[in-house]
Amino acid sequence: MTDLSAAGAGDRARAVSVKDVAAEAGVSVGTVSNVLNRPEKVSTSTREHVLAVIDELGFVRNDAARQLRAGSNHAVGMVVLDVRNPFFTDVARGVEERLAEHRRPLILGNSGQDADREQMLLDLFEEQRVSGLLVSPVGGVLPRLRRLRDRGTAVVAVDRRLDSSEFSSVAVDDRLGGRIAVQHLLDQGRRRIAFVGGPRGLTQVEHRYEGAAAAVADTDGATLRLVVTGIMDAAAGRHGAEDLLADDGDRPDAIFAANDLVALGVLQALTLAGVSVPDEIAIIGYDDIDFAASAAIPLSSVRQPREQLGAVAADLLMATIEDPTRAAEDVVLEPSLVVRRSTQP
Repeated sequence: MTDLSAAGAGDRARAVSVKDVAAEAGVSVGTVSNVLNRPEKVSTSTREHVLAVIDELGFVRNDAARQLRAGSNHAVGMVVLDVRNPFFTDVARGVEERLAEHRRPLILGNSGQDADREQMLLDLFEEQRVSGLLVSPVGGVLPRLRRLRDRGTAVVAVDRRLDSSEFSSVAVDDRLGGRIAVQHLLDQGRRRIAFVGGPRGLTQVEHRYEGAAAAVADTDGATLRLVVTGIMDAAAGRHGAEDLLADDGDRPDAIFAANDLVALGVLQALTLAGVSVPDEIAIIGYDDIDFAASAAIPLSSVRQPREQLGAVAADLLMATIEDPTRAAEDVVLEPSLVVRRSTQP
């Protein structure tokens, strides 16, 4: 046999091909292909011989090229709003672990809460011919998702319920989450509440605000002030809190942040300004990421079942890939309240 390991550096850099395996085994390229893809068509002795050569040469099949020739890709794409937010990291972990059971890789894309970047990622995944897409949309993407579906790509919405019954989705009841967050503040005797988060138009933010507004509307003497941010990160939280502190005549006694990153920014701004949390102003966030519990003043938060969200999304997507004609499902998970020191003196 030819000793490929003794070849020069140029040869070592070249991947072993199907032709190399066929030549070394003394069979046709078609026989090697059958061993890899249709082993039942090859005799046991030939199959064992070819597999032994494959093992000896260290051949690794180019599955991506094979799938592209077939017009599809085994991988699944996922577009999230902000990969810096540990919430989405945990959701993606839930997706990845479930897809691993099906031997499917996950390719993650980050829209950064930017609609143009989201469109670019959807175009890119379509060019890659991924078998399915999980999307946490920035804005109105229904026409684009319909085009993907019509071209054979399964689509499931994650962390958002679409305004359509055409696509399966899995989300957390954000209206309920907003209500229980503010109800907790009201139960602590807080009445001047501010909601910090944005942008407006992002469904998750709108629903959390609506839930908060509903809780305030049911309580005499309570008010809700809205502070809109461009995106949802710690810097936005700092700026939002600074705006609230600048208005001495209408300072809130509690702040509900649209997510935990915003809440951490709020906490930082209040601490730097010498405001006592929670004695003067209580803070509650949303998502219950790991950083919430480990903050200097541990943050109360509304917990979302993050990895479960990802696992359910992967299950819905796999079911749609296997049967594109199946009826769409709209799965809604419930949030829960986690109380820590930022709301309890």
